[in-house]
Amino acid sequence: MWLTQAQMVILFNRDKSVISRHISNIFKEEELIMDSVVANFATTAADGKMYQVEHYNLDVIISVGYRVKSKSGTKFRQWATPVLKEYMLKGFAINQRIERIESFAIDTAMRVTEIEKKVDFMKQYVEDILADNNDINEDTRMHIELICEDIEKLKAGLSFGLN
Repeated sequence: MWLTQAQMVILFNRDKSVISRHISNIFKEEELIMDSVVANFATTAADGKMYQVEHYNLDVIISVGYRVKSKSGTKFRQWATPVLKEYMLKGFAINQRIERIESFAIDTAMRVTEIEKKVDFMKQYVEDILADNNDINEDTRMHIELICEDIEKLKAGLSFGLN
């Protein structure tokens, strides 16, 4: 959301000099950095000429709204305060939820790593049995090879989406 000084004059029902002074003080007190909250937009005037007009983003509008003394300023603050409070509380709740999800993901990844180590050990053990026993019949050998394939599938399934 972007407004000109003239639009803030209307919004807050104050003289241009009052709005201008508040904007000037916002930058002088370093509440906001001018380069990041002010933009020049081309505007066509009534005479058909193009002019570059300074527009102020929502940060400036809110800052002016909390400084200006007028009925409109009071109404603005009465509207803005609960809205800002709600967004802050929802943001806090979302951050807490994200932290819980991240913690769960880390715990799950650690458990998966432990299971993968056990699966690797099991696969190596089965492969060693195959290598050490030449007298295993073909049926048993085939079953053991299927078990090795199943172990590989299990391992691949554990790693899915955790890398």
